Amino acid sequence: MVVFAGQGDARRSMSLLWRGTRSGAPERRPGPGPRPALSVDAIVAAAIGLADAEGMAALSMRAVGERLGRTAMALYTYVPGKSELLDLMYDQVHAELPAGYPDDGDWRAGLTAWAHDGLEFHLRHPWVLQVSQARPVLGPHEYAGLDTLVRLLTATGLDAPLLRRLIGTLSHFVRGCAGTVAEARQAAAATGEPDERWWFARSALLAEVAPDFAARYPDLAALEGASAPRQAAPGEESVPFLEREARATFEAGLGVLLDGITAAVDRTARG
Repeated sequence: MVVFAGQGDARRSMSLLWRGTRSGAPERRPGPGPRPALSVDAIVAAAIGLADAEGMAALSMRAVGERLGRTAMALYTYVPGKSELLDLMYDQVHAELPAGYPDDGDWRAGLTAWAHDGLEFHLRHPWVLQVSQARPVLGPHEYAGLDTLVRLLTATGLDAPLLRRLIGTLSHFVRGCAGTVAEARQAAAATGEPDERWWFARSALLAEVAPDFAARYPDLAALEGASAPRQAAPGEESVPFLEREARATFEAGLGVLLDGITAAVDRTARG
């Protein structure tokens, strides 16, 4: 399920997203009278907790209200609707990402740490992966994360047009790998069948249903014969097979991407 952010009232959403950055003023009360028990921050925190625990499909103003012991109508005083709430949730969780990395000139180490932090961030909040990147939220925390990546890439000395493309390449890579790991974690629970049992039961049948498999797909068969799946390291026995494979793919792919950036830096240095 893909969800598009920025579908609510633009002015209301942007005002709520940037509310804490204007002159340091505390959150305004919706009207006269005693200070209410609810707040935008409390509603957003409850919504994030709901999405983390039950997924995006469970998100509704009513469900968030129930977590807070209030009705959905009580929430509308603070947040216009579910669309605006999604924008606030998405931006708020991005506040977890580190704001900076050691400024020691080692851009490769910085990007490596950034990628690992991004992977674990998305695995803590897998519902974020359902929010399309086609329409950014344009909130302060989302911008802070982008600024951090730009700073790390700027240290390479590559020109701005290429840096813009590398931002997208690295971001899509991390999100894609995180999505694979998240789905690997969900597969066993959703199907009731562990990874190893699913894979080995079906792969064992290939010899029966496709005895000419190696002749039909020679390059794939050769690759499979030369590269066995990574074995579980000590303490990793409880990690699902597909997750181990996905994480190994992440490490290998990240290394190749960084090697490519290194090659581009070397070409630039040679003029």
